[in-house]
Amino acid sequence: MKALVLEEYNKLVYKDFPDPVTADDEVLVKVESVGICGSDVHGMDGSSGRRVPPLVMGHEAAGTIISLGDQVKGWKEGDRVTFDSTIYKLDDWYTRKGLYNLSDHRMVLGVSPGDWKKHGAFAEYVSIPQHILYRIPDQVSFTQAAMVEPVAVAAHAVALTPLEWNDTAVVVGSGMIGLFVIQVLRARGCGKVIAIDLEDDKLELARELGADHVLNPKKVDVKKEVLALTGNRGADVAFEVVGVSETVAIAIDSARKGATVTLVGNLSPSAAFPLQKVVTRQIRLQGSCAICGEYPAVLDMIARKEVNVDAILSAEAPLSEGADWFKRLYNKEPGLIKVVLKP
Repeated sequence: MKALVLEEYNKLVYKDFPDPVTADDEVLVKVESVGICGSDVHGMDGSSGRRVPPLVMGHEAAGTIISLGDQVKGWKEGDRVTFDSTIYKLDDWYTRKGLYNLSDHRMVLGVSPGDWKKHGAFAEYVSIPQHILYRIPDQVSFTQAAMVEPVAVAAHAVALTPLEWNDTAVVVGSGMIGLFVIQVLRARGCGKVIAIDLEDDKLELARELGADHVLNPKKVDVKKEVLALTGNRGADVAFEVVGVSETVAIAIDSARKGATVTLVGNLSPSAAFPLQKVVTRQIRLQGSCAICGEYPAVLDMIARKEVNVDAILSAEAPLSEGADWFKRLYNKEPGLIKVVLKP
């Protein structure tokens, strides 16, 4: 098969690659669409430490089942499927507690920190365990289904956060995940959504997708503006969807006393935060890791058009051109948010 291979850091090559070996409990999927995740872009240069070459990356994908392992049940050739990015053991302690995203033995498709490796979906074919498969509704295209994973990341973060009807939420970061967080908040009955980002074009898209107010820290005093919009209290909940010290501090400053701040972004491995503000204002900080069962709900939301994934799509291109699109994303070309490759 053909695959886009990270041969060494900053070197992606479209080349012949061995076909996946399918285990008894796996299916072989012909990849129809696969999205370039921001974590793949950062993984390309080795900065994340989670993409050790040689590796076929790619974990946001959808396709068609073309063969089944001997132990696979309930699926057939020709089924249109997408799949969780997390591969977990069914008998793990955390899985049994309903927390498979925290499984001690979890792997992520197309990710290799050195301890384990399972090649991903930047390829013509990929092998997938049957227990992480999901059927694609007829109303959802392969390209839309390839964006289910980041929507599910957003949905998981919102599901973890104590949210009441008509609450005010601040979302710091209007990249892809942040834009999906805004839409999921709307679907969950959030009263007022305030989007914060440094780029005006992203803020405009945030407004189109449901944000009531947009704030650019380069132009306004964010804390002052949020207080003015919230009866001088601050937001009931805040979502940090970048992952650096500065944006974590903005999320904390935007939250009212007793609020919850959910940390979704992890661009940097560590971040400083204003400890005394958290303690003296009794703010709850919590992390949100990946996905834990949100796929069916998200697929239904996309089918019902409650979440607009098409608005995030910047381009569709052949997998053979993937290396060039990676470079364009890495160089932060204006206007690019989500690129979906077609093997």
